[in-house]
Amino acid sequence: MGNREEKRNLETIPVGSLGMIALEGCKILGEKVDKYLVKWRAERESEHKDSLAFAGYQRDSYMLSAKVPRFGSGEAKGMILESVRGTDLYLLVDVCNYSLTYSLSGHRNHMSPDDHYQDLKRIIAAVGGKARRITVIMPFLYEGRQHRRTARESLDCALALQELVQMGVDNIITFDAHDPRVQNAIPLHGFETVQPVYQFIKGLLKNEKSLTIDSDHMMVISPDEGGMGRAIYIANVLGLDMGMFYKRRDYTTIVNGRNPIVAHEFLGSNVEGKDMIIVDDMISSGESMLEVAAELKKRKANKIFVFSTFGLFTNGLEKFDKAYENGMIDRVLTTNLIYQTPELLNREWYINCDMSKYIAYIIDTLNHDSSINDLLNPNERIQNIVARYKRGEL
Repeated sequence: MGNREEKRNLETIPVGSLGMIALEGCKILGEKVDKYLVKWRAERESEHKDSLAFAGYQRDSYMLSAKVPRFGSGEAKGMILESVRGTDLYLLVDVCNYSLTYSLSGHRNHMSPDDHYQDLKRIIAAVGGKARRITVIMPFLYEGRQHRRTARESLDCALALQELVQMGVDNIITFDAHDPRVQNAIPLHGFETVQPVYQFIKGLLKNEKSLTIDSDHMMVISPDEGGMGRAIYIANVLGLDMGMFYKRRDYTTIVNGRNPIVAHEFLGSNVEGKDMIIVDDMISSGESMLEVAAELKKRKANKIFVFSTFGLFTNGLEKFDKAYENGMIDRVLTTNLIYQTPELLNREWYINCDMSKYIAYIIDTLNHDSSINDLLNPNERIQNIVARYKRGEL
């Protein structure tokens, strides 16, 4: 990584005074992002520092204080406790943080994605149109899995995007959207879906010392047809082969509203003796991920590494513990873009990929109205780190 922040030659005038609001569920990540911004801006030399356009450029924190208090009935209101007039405002929200609770007529209610999304709208409403520009950074895209209509059903993600845009949001930045085509709902507004591929590769190379990164020793696997794009990208930048699984379903019966999966069928070259990288956007219960790992082991694969942007682990960690003990999986890498339980962070098989520096780069660059194109395409950074790994420098 070196001195890339110094190399980001941000000599343009900032769009406005930088302000960040991390909603309650995203506080820890927000504070990490803030620390990077404070550090870089204190170090950045610019001859324009004293000009009016750079007023408030260097501060002890870019976090603005806001809160969402609730009434006994569970209703709430968004409050911003300092001026946001003229700010270039970045709102960070984690809709998956179920660890937060509030009181509902004396019951402890855990916050659902709906609650977090509603709180985001409350804060936007509290801004009242006074910010110069509003960017929402929502790593796990709210309702992103409800991205298309297959029956008579709601299109929740599209509705949410349109609602945010109607409220005055200019840009929406998300990570690894389940289907990036949801942006078709807001064709005239900014929508970026960012891939954490570089952070995964860095996390793997820093923790696994004896990997041979070439197509004779390693392969990238997509667990289903939907995630092919991700797997193809990683395979191409690392120079590896790829394989994929597809779910064979029994279309004659319906169980719990779905056609049951009969088998995971594999398409691809021989995996015997090779290390596997299985890549997907999320681990929900993790069942299909572990089934894929088991299928690869049946085919005599060597080590198995799982890359997944969002580790939801909705059915707990026991199945992963068991798979690790049985030698089915070697490492699971997910990001800190959503809430992680203390138990997860302590697991031997788990590697946490910190995204705060990356988000700070994005915010810093956008505040200067500079292009983030090089941040969205990490190919060069990946080649550098792989070369360093091969030279034994990591």
